[in-house]
Amino acid sequence: MEPGKKKLSPRLGAIVTALPLRPGMRVLEIGCGPGAAAREIVKLIGEGHILAIDRSEKAIRQAISASSDEILSGRLSFRQVAAENLVLEADEQPFDLAFAVRVGALDGRHPSLARLALSGIAKALTKSGRLFIDGGDPLLEIPLDEFR
Repeated sequence: MEPGKKKLSPRLGAIVTALPLRPGMRVLEIGCGPGAAAREIVKLIGEGHILAIDRSEKAIRQAISASSDEILSGRLSFRQVAAENLVLEADEQPFDLAFAVRVGALDGRHPSLARLALSGIAKALTKSGRLFIDGGDPLLEIPLDEFR
């Protein structure tokens, strides 16, 4: 394993495995931390793309430093932004799927941010895009109809 690259924990591995991923997908990871799940997803989506976001500057720095090959391939990018402040860039295509693990705005720890986060996520997804969070077995799908 390359220096700085973290192996997936069994819990995170189960979450990645449970996601309904397919080749060519555009995936949004919310709260990516050091980027371990994002790097694993790159392997599973072929020529697709994953944008991994986190509110922490330190986490994004760690993720970028451990992901140079994936970033150079054009299949992975990182952005420092909080879930509740997410807005697609002008030339950015919407995502097919979003997922979040231990994100306070989505798991009930910060309910005042939930509506803002869900609204922004819904706008960043395609019309049929789906959002999953941890908390199920291992995932829970969050309906976004009221935010579209």
